[in-house]
Amino acid sequence: MTSAARTGPAQAGAIVNGMSVDVEEWFQVGAFENTISKGDWDGLESRVCNNTGAVLDLFAEQGVRATFFTLGWVAARHPALIRRIVDAGHEVASHGWDHQRVFTMDAAQFRADLRKARTALEDAGGGPVTGYRAPSFSVDTRTPWAHPVLAEEGYAYSSSVAPVVHDHYGWRESPRFTWKPLADSGLIEIPVSVAELAGRRMAVGGGFFRMLPAALTDLAVRQANGGGHAGMFYFHPWEVDTGQPRVAGAPLRSRVRHYSRLGAMSGKLRGLLKRHRWGRVDEVAARERAQ
Repeated sequence: MTSAARTGPAQAGAIVNGMSVDVEEWFQVGAFENTISKGDWDGLESRVCNNTGAVLDLFAEQGVRATFFTLGWVAARHPALIRRIVDAGHEVASHGWDHQRVFTMDAAQFRADLRKARTALEDAGGGPVTGYRAPSFSVDTRTPWAHPVLAEEGYAYSSSVAPVVHDHYGWRESPRFTWKPLADSGLIEIPVSVAELAGRRMAVGGGFFRMLPAALTDLAVRQANGGGHAGMFYFHPWEVDTGQPRVAGAPLRSRVRHYSRLGAMSGKLRGLLKRHRWGRVDEVAARERAQ
């Protein structure tokens, strides 16, 4: 049992699962990457501080500590937000610099992205950054150099793989649960949890959690825990923001994915936090590595 996890009676003795938040602005998502230019970002309304604040309040209400995978771009512009996350007892980890997908870079560009983001995060948070999550889970068969670079840069864990088939991402052949990508390194990969039904893997975090029955996420967590592993859940601060601007020029599929059931998210999250034990990913990684 860790001090960072929820410890209510319903969770006593249960495995501590990873609760994670991918901290980015509402306009920095994959759904809008071909609609909103990065050159326009600084001119758009920033809502990340208020939205992340709402998430922090929810975690405080439920007694949960988590990991905030944060863009370096956000940390450089909002260092007080990073300090607030750290002061509340949460982990700050890297989500890269500006949400560029890893498979669009080469190894040298990836290394530069990691270093730029880490500098901004550590300068703002005042502590070491040892965890990484690729934007849009973009570590897959196209990036055989990604895990070696992460190990060389001193990362202890990655949570960058989605072991599913998806039109934007996915590495279906990846192990479902924690695995060691390199024989000569202690780096571990903790994939985001998926539910498996009749041989089919189903994503359950983020927008899938908003739009699908919460029972699927519960199933994914139970399946991970049944094998002795921690589950790994993720969502974004903008998913609790019903008042965010609407991007009319985005493709219909992108708008449906981004805006559907935003009003249901806070309530569904509150229920999920109560039904399982949750903690920081660095603490989950330490337990997984020791197994």
